[in-house]
Amino acid sequence: MKKLFGPLVTIIVIIAIIAAILIPSYNGFVNGEEDVNNAYAQVENQLQRRLDLIPNLVNTVKGFASHEKEVLSNIADARSKLAGASTPAEQAAANDQLSGALSRLLVVVENYPNLKADANFRQLMDELAGTENRLSIARQDYNGVVSDYNKKVKRMPGSIIASIFGFDEKEYFKADANAKEAPVVDFKGDGK
Repeated sequence: MKKLFGPLVTIIVIIAIIAAILIPSYNGFVNGEEDVNNAYAQVENQLQRRLDLIPNLVNTVKGFASHEKEVLSNIADARSKLAGASTPAEQAAANDQLSGALSRLLVVVENYPNLKADANFRQLMDELAGTENRLSIARQDYNGVVSDYNKKVKRMPGSIIASIFGFDEKEYFKADANAKEAPVVDFKGDGK
């Protein structure tokens, strides 16, 4: 019996040491993954707020600028693409398309002084500007949390534990490659 006690204690000590190393690392990955998910939910929250504001803004503009159907149609199309996007890359691309459509709307608004003076329109624009700022901060926070998490996944011994338990790198919220180009603004209205 005494001969079995020594190896049994050794095995228990080894298991305890492995558990003492694995459990905190595993929990760290779980916490990190939840932080990433929470930060991404904040980005989605601001994207949803933006999506909710846009129909009101478009309807207000329609009352003043009913012949600007192409601009309004582009906003509606971009909004639906953003609503249907499911990954950070898809959402970033759709977000950039929507931003471009909204910038063209602002050019249209310049042609309607009565619209710019409308209190409802001004309030919607202020809310949209505030949402854009919150969205920018939420994307920045998300990318910061993703960076911290991805470092844990790549560093030793975290990379071993991450591969054992299936923790993969997370995707950054990146701007679309076309976002580097400024949208074309045409004040002539003839497209040339």
